[in-house]
Amino acid sequence: MKQLVAVAPHKAAILECEDRTIKANEVRVQVKFASPKHGSELAGFRGESPHMDEYYDESWHTFLPRPETDIKGVNFGNWNLGNQWVGIITELGSEVVDYKVGDRVCGYGGIRETHIVNAVNNFYLLKMPEEMSWKSAVCFDPAQFALGGIRDAHVRAGDRVAIIGLGAIGQLAAQMAKLAGASYVAVVDPIEKRRQVALHTGADEAFDPLNQDVGLELKKATNKLGVDVVIETSANEFALQQSLRGLAYGGTIAYVGWARPFKGGLDLGREAHFNNAKIVFSRACSEPNPDYPRWSWRRIEETCWKMLSEGMLNCEGIVDPVVPFEESASGYERNVDLFPDQSVKLGVKF
Repeated sequence: MKQLVAVAPHKAAILECEDRTIKANEVRVQVKFASPKHGSELAGFRGESPHMDEYYDESWHTFLPRPETDIKGVNFGNWNLGNQWVGIITELGSEVVDYKVGDRVCGYGGIRETHIVNAVNNFYLLKMPEEMSWKSAVCFDPAQFALGGIRDAHVRAGDRVAIIGLGAIGQLAAQMAKLAGASYVAVVDPIEKRRQVALHTGADEAFDPLNQDVGLELKKATNKLGVDVVIETSANEFALQQSLRGLAYGGTIAYVGWARPFKGGLDLGREAHFNNAKIVFSRACSEPNPDYPRWSWRRIEETCWKMLSEGMLNCEGIVDPVVPFEESASGYERNVDLFPDQSVKLGVKF
């Protein structure tokens, strides 16, 4: 059996790995399609993740140094790259009653030829309706953070919304804003390919931050008022500056992106100081949810799977390009790490 592995910073390879007999509560899945993350996973692949030398302590709610005896947060040479997969169940354990051989399922895990998965009371082994696209299924993870941003920003019918950063999370957030009743959705990204995908799936207007004063353009598009909400997914300091510039007085920025240390480009003495902006840091999987106990991460997950499985979100242009598994190492290095302008969300076909 083979899998895609991060063997060093910026370096991927397809390596052999061991298989085993399944347990009574497990199924074996032959993987047909898969996809990585382009955000937090990429930070680890580049060796830039804060989890390398520190860890987030749930009791202290802060990052603390890893003990010297701990393995680094990224275990190069063993880390199976990838986030989600779609495949066919080929073998059942004796205790499995909710699945059958031939079922098409989606799950979490790395890019590899087969997966062995617990199939007893496992929410994350998701059955796929016959008509559901595999591209929709592998967008389950980014959809959660998109929905979290929409909810945390309190997008309401009639609002004018800007989505900054058009990876999978931003693409899905733009579609969700429309579903929530936004009267105007602008999208912002320096990559033309990504802007075109968002326009094709319903965004009203697209801006290029490398060649346009995005904040001013948002004010022009709204008769000087500015947008009510910005969903910021790029985690770029210049993008945050433009978010503050294009936001309406008293508006809200949902900061969804996972930022690295800012090195410049952010001046909080300008629009942020004058315009009573609100910034909400949004992370769908942080519990308790801001709307607890009515909402939880599980409710967000269930809602996203329903939206995806019922075709409410269009993911066909989001998972692009799609490369054969045999080319996934070079594809990952090229399309995810080195030349992100060539992709939105990488897909892998087996």
